[in-house]
Amino acid sequence: MARDEEAAGEGTNLLPASNGVDARKAYESGSTEASKNFHDKRHEGKQNEEAHQEEGGSLKSVIFGGLDGILTSFAIVSGAAGGNLSTQVILVLGFSNIFADALSMGVGEFLSSKAENEWILSERTREAWEMENYPEGEIEEMVDIYVERGMDRADALQVVTTMSKYKDFFVDVMMAEELQLQVPDEDHEMEAMREGVVMFCSFAIFGAMPLLGYAIFPAAFPHWGESDLFTAACVITGVVLFLMGCVKSIFSTSRWYLCGLETLLLGGACATVAFTLGQFVNSLLPEDSR
Repeated sequence: MARDEEAAGEGTNLLPASNGVDARKAYESGSTEASKNFHDKRHEGKQNEEAHQEEGGSLKSVIFGGLDGILTSFAIVSGAAGGNLSTQVILVLGFSNIFADALSMGVGEFLSSKAENEWILSERTREAWEMENYPEGEIEEMVDIYVERGMDRADALQVVTTMSKYKDFFVDVMMAEELQLQVPDEDHEMEAMREGVVMFCSFAIFGAMPLLGYAIFPAAFPHWGESDLFTAACVITGVVLFLMGCVKSIFSTSRWYLCGLETLLLGGACATVAFTLGQFVNSLLPEDSR
């Protein structure tokens, strides 16, 4: 109990209650007392809505787009370096490919999210129609679901019958429990567009990182050769990959250095494959065409 009280004090002192993060601080510190205090204050109207790291909503697009961008770009750099291509060729191939791929990824993310949301809404319309025309069947389906999950049939029937009085609410519950689908918000098209923009920006920004060495360093270090520029690109890419893994750990339960190391190793493996293939293909070409 002493530890709980101490952790509770630390949680409320480190972060103000007004930003709604005390519940997460209590969870991270293992303090049941701090969690209890937060929920008691919330029920009394003295606390804001509990925060659940809504920032993580765009994490998938940022991480996926960023990793895809930087790995695609570095694979091009590695393959070109393995094939002994010039700096000019690497820059042309890299930037043109990154922009085209970023645009493709952004549009693809928008269209796929929009299509998924429209399909979910069509399923909700069907469920609402079934609820309107045959509510007894829908109620029985929900009762069976809760019984399969361990509820007593009488209790399940009471719970489902009570929820079915509120049809819109009950349809959303059926979507989640029966179909495992989350009904999108009314502004789902804007949300899909936002995800597409996030995907495009993250792909383009992180994808440009391995190319910065080839674009900037020759002017600052004119005596550097192709191998020096490739080494610089490797260092930049490695640092960015590690940092991306560390950022990812903020939204997970893994250690930051383990996430960073995992991302770095996977990215390094992809680059190694690309570099090896570049060398292999280059070895197959006749000498006068290299």
